[in-house]
Amino acid sequence: MEATAQEVDAAVRAAHAAREALTDRTVRAAFLRSAADELEAARDRLVEAADAETALGPVRLTGELARTCYQLRAFAGIVEEGAFLDVVIDHPDDTATPPVPDLRRYKIPLGVVAVYSASNFPFAFSVAGGDTASALAAGCPVVVKAHPDHPALSELVAKVIRRAAARHQVPDGVLGLVHGFDAGIELIRHPMVAAAGFTGSVRGGRALFDEAAARPVPIPFHGELGSLNPVLVTEAAAAERGEAIGAGLAGSMTLGVGQFCVKPGLVLAPASAAGDALLKSLTDAVSDTDPGVLLDHRMRDNFLAGVTERTRLPEVESPVTAGAGGEHTVSAGFLTVPAERLTREGAHDLLLEECFGPVTVVARYTDEAEVRAVLSRLPGNLTATVHLSSEEAAGQGRGAELVRELTPLAGRVLVNGWPTGVAVAPAQHHGGPYPATTSTSTSVGGTAIERWLRPVVYQGAPEALLPPELKDDNPLGLPRRFNGRLEH
Repeated sequence: MEATAQEVDAAVRAAHAAREALTDRTVRAAFLRSAADELEAARDRLVEAADAETALGPVRLTGELARTCYQLRAFAGIVEEGAFLDVVIDHPDDTATPPVPDLRRYKIPLGVVAVYSASNFPFAFSVAGGDTASALAAGCPVVVKAHPDHPALSELVAKVIRRAAARHQVPDGVLGLVHGFDAGIELIRHPMVAAAGFTGSVRGGRALFDEAAARPVPIPFHGELGSLNPVLVTEAAAAERGEAIGAGLAGSMTLGVGQFCVKPGLVLAPASAAGDALLKSLTDAVSDTDPGVLLDHRMRDNFLAGVTERTRLPEVESPVTAGAGGEHTVSAGFLTVPAERLTREGAHDLLLEECFGPVTVVARYTDEAEVRAVLSRLPGNLTATVHLSSEEAAGQGRGAELVRELTPLAGRVLVNGWPTGVAVAPAQHHGGPYPATTSTSTSVGGTAIERWLRPVVYQGAPEALLPPELKDDNPLGLPRRFNGRLEH
């Protein structure tokens, strides 16, 4: 089933040939909506196939498919609105210093986009997921490298999307699909591939990122690689509602058997009586969590090895031991360590790396200096969370200061919430400093479309030669900035 170099080449060339079919924004929007309709019509078959390959369960998978369809329709609306084109028109101004010529700027699609599917979201971050939806919305054909954990589902979803394309006379080549490790390398190296999107491990993502940069013509690589998603609980918050915070943490870190990219992997909690109450609540809740199945045995083996390695470190304790729950399952757990151990370089740096699965590390701090020292050593993250007391959240104490301290660490900063659950919304940002992502862009939300576009400006071009998006009379009714004035 693995694609040969020739098959990868054929898929990319077919995608490249399909570009013109996506030129019309009306067609693009209708195609995206039809894709959502077709996925919903095939829901039962798709969920059954996904569950057979991933064991994520019909409830979770049905919800994820609904999210995927919503995302496709959201991008259809963005395409129709047209604000993503960022149209700016400046007429000549000889009185300016220096003089301004006639300038007209908007954004155009990059070309063929390579998408690398994720293991943990077989719908939302796979063949019909956010990278594909946003690329198609931008006018870019896509070639997907299927994840080996759900190859049959990938084929089914690709057929559904192509069926939707056919309804609008869009060629099948608009969505290519290839399988295999070598195919993934061939894809990123192909000269007709103009950009890539990736969701996966730091090791795999970095290897592809380096390949993208090493090409004769380097291309943008938008990779989501890994995230610890730190959580800070203040002494006042622990005293006010420590039991609720402990229970909430348990639910967040075990959701989806800990296989979400925004699972809280490091928690800074006070080494006090209030912190003890939080830990007791966490212990009770995690102990009541049923064992679950990870996506494949490789991940299960890595999880068990990672927990064992961390547990063996000095002063690391395991109030609830994560481990093998059965032949195919794992049980949730958490580790504790004095925060002081994380303030300096050494073997405990392992605790500052993501461990994929239902486990988290609770670092007990004794003062604010330890908190600042640990935060200063953290890598980039998708999210960072702070739990404050009601007074701190109202602006008293260090609440605002702590939010500012967390902001450089992540792309999404949460106050009194949990990071699991990434809403598909215009204001969403799912990204962060490296290694969370390799760019400053988001892979969720409306602005994800910006990854697959580049700006171009026409200077002194006669009206007759301009694309309709840049004509003075605005025949397409686009939002734009015209001679310095924002028009809707």
